[in-house]
Parts: sequence; structure tokens; C-alpha cells
Amino acid sequence: MAGIRFTIPVLASLDIAQSRQFYAERLGFTCQQQAPDYLIMARDGCELHFWLCADRAIAENTSCYVRGDTTALHADFTQRGLSLAAPTMRAWGMKELYVIDPHGNLLKFGEPA
Repeated sequence: MAGIRFTIPVLASLDIAQSRQFYAERLGFTCQQQAPDYLIMARDGCELHFWLCADRAIAENTSCYVRGDTTALHADFTQRGLSLAAPTMRAWGMKELYVIDPHGNLLKFGEPA
């Protein structure tokens, strides 16, 4: 099959085990594969990959955009113990929810308004 089918963000992790725990417990992802220096987590058909990185500045300057029902995700994430601002309408016509993981990666969850 020719053409691009989908993209998979690869985010920096300062500690693979800590990333696995946060994404599983707080965001509801399941581990698909783990190596000492790499992690694959998935939820609802969405995959996120993580590579072991010693530089926190890389993670703090990285983000990814994930499409989804921001109201439902906000309810799920807060039920799982995260303290988050409610989804916000943005000037570009998207309703967005922001999560920053323990290493500084910004996840922007969004849906068309």
C-alpha cells in the first residue's frame, strides 16, 4: 500500500519505568512493548513511543497532538488522579486539553469545535 497511513509520536523519557507507570495509571494506556531504552504505549488505537533520554530540556520542548473527545478524556484523567484545567476553546477552532507528563512532554488533546 503506497502513501502515509498514520504517524506515531516518539517522546523523550528520562525514566522508562516512570513513563510506563504515568501513562498507564494516569492516562489509561497499556504497555505494548518495553525495552531498557524504549517503550510503546497504546490506548484506543493511538500509539505513543518513548526513547530513553538524559536531557530533560528535550522533553520540556516536545509536544504531540492527539485527537479525541476532550470532555470524556478530561473526566477520565481527573478520575485517575490528575489535576487538570477543563478543555478550552482555542481561536483556531479546536477544543483542547493539555497534559504535561512527569518529564515535561506536552500532550495536546484536541477536537474540532
